[in-house]
Amino acid sequence: MRFLKTLLVLVLLVFALPSTLSAALWWVGDNPRSWREADWSSARVLPVASESPEPAVYVMAARTGGLKGAVSEHSWLVLKDAGASRYERWDVVGWGNPVRQNAYDADGRWYSNVPRIVAEVHGEEASQLIPKLRAAISEYRFSNRGDYTIFPGPNSNTFVATVLRDVPSFRAMLPPVAVGRDFPADGSLATFDAERSELRISLFGYAGLVLGPEAGFEINLFGLVAGIDPFDLSVKIPAFGTYSLT
Repeated sequence: MRFLKTLLVLVLLVFALPSTLSAALWWVGDNPRSWREADWSSARVLPVASESPEPAVYVMAARTGGLKGAVSEHSWLVLKDAGASRYERWDVVGWGNPVRQNAYDADGRWYSNVPRIVAEVHGEEASQLIPKLRAAISEYRFSNRGDYTIFPGPNSNTFVATVLRDVPSFRAMLPPVAVGRDFPADGSLATFDAERSELRISLFGYAGLVLGPEAGFEINLFGLVAGIDPFDLSVKIPAFGTYSLT
């Protein structure tokens, strides 16, 4: 009985407290009330495509809308072939056919929130990754109308995380506030990625853990992620994200 009480206190302190604080801060913040009031225009985070001839790959993320923005980001992929005059954006939305190409500006705001670059690759490495990423996108299994599930997934972050895991040569992973990234798209409850040296255990996206040199040690519960990365000395706080200890 004492163990259960201690476990409950730990869950409240580690997961419930920061997410409640984040929700309170979000509630009093200046956020659009609906998607109609939101700004979806380019935030001009990326270079002008026509002025940058080299191939490039970007992983982008921005806080999402509504109260879920207090705990989660929306993520997407941006590709650009060598010499291309425009970017190619891929993300998943919760209405209609989920997988969308160029539905928004490559660096467009998401519910008025300015996006950030999570990871980027340029030059020859990007040119090698682009066809692999396109192949993974085309093979994404939850691409039909009605496949989207906001929680535990598959959602927009499940899509990007799955594509990234299907291309292990791209050493990138979504931030811990990308709720849905840990949903097991292949249905596996436990996997070991030999190329990444990463162990993943997931109870259908509701709870799980990740252990590896890129992720460190993470525990996820109802989409919220807490963890520590001893390799770069950082902690992961539910709803807030990663913070360096150095």
